[in-house]
Amino acid sequence: MLIAESRPRTLTWLHAGPLLYGDWGTSRLYVLGLAFLFTAHASVLYLAAIGLLMIAVSWAYTVICRCFPDGGGVYTAAKQLSPTAAVVGSTLLLSGYIMTAAISVIEAFHYFGVPSTLTLPLAVLAIILLGGVNYLGAKSAGRFAFVVAIGALAVSGVMALACLPFFVEGVKTINFDYFTLHSTPGEAWVKFTKVCLALAGVEAVANMTGLMSKPVGKTAKRTIWPVTIEVVVLNMVFGLALAGLNFEVDGVTLAQQHGPHEALIDAGELSTEGVEQVERYTNASMKVIAEQSGSHFFGEQAGFVFGKIAGVTFGLLLLSATNTAIMATVSVLFAMGQDRELPRSLTKLNFSGVPWVGLIVAVLVPIGVIIAEQDVTTLAKLYVLGVCGAITVTVGSSALNRKLDIGPVSRAGMFALAGFLASVTVTIAFTQLVSTAFSGALVAVALTTRAILSKRANEQIPEPMTGWLAEVRSQEDDFDIDPARPRIMLAARGRSQAEFAVDTARKRGATLFAIFVRPIRVLDLRPGQAPIIDTDADAQEALGSAGVLAKANGVRFVPIYVSSPDIAGEILDYTVTFNCDTLILGKSRRSLFSRRLEGDVVSQVANALPDDTVLITRSADTPHVSRLVMPTGPDDRQSMKAPPNE
Repeated sequence: MLIAESRPRTLTWLHAGPLLYGDWGTSRLYVLGLAFLFTAHASVLYLAAIGLLMIAVSWAYTVICRCFPDGGGVYTAAKQLSPTAAVVGSTLLLSGYIMTAAISVIEAFHYFGVPSTLTLPLAVLAIILLGGVNYLGAKSAGRFAFVVAIGALAVSGVMALACLPFFVEGVKTINFDYFTLHSTPGEAWVKFTKVCLALAGVEAVANMTGLMSKPVGKTAKRTIWPVTIEVVVLNMVFGLALAGLNFEVDGVTLAQQHGPHEALIDAGELSTEGVEQVERYTNASMKVIAEQSGSHFFGEQAGFVFGKIAGVTFGLLLLSATNTAIMATVSVLFAMGQDRELPRSLTKLNFSGVPWVGLIVAVLVPIGVIIAEQDVTTLAKLYVLGVCGAITVTVGSSALNRKLDIGPVSRAGMFALAGFLASVTVTIAFTQLVSTAFSGALVAVALTTRAILSKRANEQIPEPMTGWLAEVRSQEDDFDIDPARPRIMLAARGRSQAEFAVDTARKRGATLFAIFVRPIRVLDLRPGQAPIIDTDADAQEALGSAGVLAKANGVRFVPIYVSSPDIAGEILDYTVTFNCDTLILGKSRRSLFSRRLEGDVVSQVANALPDDTVLITRSADTPHVSRLVMPTGPDDRQSMKAPPNE
């Protein structure tokens, strides 16, 4: 039986581009209406500003995709700096994906014109069917997105030509009275942060890099830039067209409307019918533009038909956004599951290379959300912080990571962009309290789960019935070392460290040495009082547990116990004596002051280690993902069979 531990790279830019467009391209379906609702004919400035921000973010993500070709997005970018920040950023992103899937599927059936009583059951069925499409693999999901994207582009192209008269009228109506008559600078900034919902979707491309065909950097650029250009340019075209429409709200056309409708609604100056008309262009702006454009050239009947065609097409595009959100959720869960930040079962792959357990989660959670709440306005408020927060963490982490191949000019640009995005995120956190509460609750749940899993991961290996000391003695009696095999020295304690060392030795067919140095102070010793392993319980457990893992996995193991005042010297001595080509060393947990005062073992070893010996340092809190045979109890020892060396 062949078991794959990595996902196949079958996603070309022709498939990845439509997947991104299926998410990012839906921004105009709600952002255009929101911009006019908030700012009336000053909306062109907001659309231009958000367009520039989208271009800047697109550029940043071409760099990020090149630097992280194995996927993960915010999780991978942040993890290299801080595992905790990675979990927080990923949880924010997951909240955005969950809400994107939920909102998009509900809005899709609004565009289809389905009666409200059928919206929920049809939305649930659609999510299940999209889960089935993803079960067949990323390429199948890409084909679905490709077909929908072509249809949406065709309809958008026809609409762009048909709405030109309203576009011209919209240009004539541009004014910025909103900033002097209806808003303070602070209020204008808050309105802009609300329109930053248009950024939702870009993180999906970073999560797809683990599936992209190589070279990933080139594929990512071909994926990102066509989508960005289409979205930014047509957002401006349709935004101006919306501002020049003859669509009436309480008898006043949008072209003649000078004040923002939001202020009129808050003041109670619109009728019930007027409020419904506002909701219509806010929730389905593209459908309204299609109806008005068709009616202008061919009459009301043709406008009605054109509106229906646009409604169906953009409804399918919204379903494509749900599809992309599900796929991206699976990718993030897969990356976190691999590192045991979430349950390992999330990484189980089916015949198509899809993590099927993660896919079930990605389908069931949005279904639960729409069963609990179907109001799109409420759902939208819940995820804006998650979207902007995740993008901020991704860009900021990449800029801070000096190990990434990013030039000084590009790094400075990413720092500036991260600072701007951080200001947007902070503003949302203080002004959208519902979103803050939702995302904060998810982060709290994720960190709690992580702590529980981390505690379980660090649980001790079951002690053999004969005891740890007997386990160590049994292995030190057989001291034959094959000179032809590579040799690895482990100088670190803890289960995760032992798992990493045994897994590395198993894959390389190497002999594993494990050294335990009991530090002593010479002045405190009396004759006959030097530490020995027979009375050193910590050493017995550390060496014995590594030995148990090694035996279970067919790895030749040599335990070493030393009592000495010079820890670094002993590690170096035995590493060189046994000609080990790799040294695995644990990171110090002592305070910076203590390390400065007494010396840092890691630094001392690194400075004196021979050039041909590889030094690997790991934190004891870093779990290791492997296919090791794991001992579960003393009675299982005889039945274990080690997997073959890789």
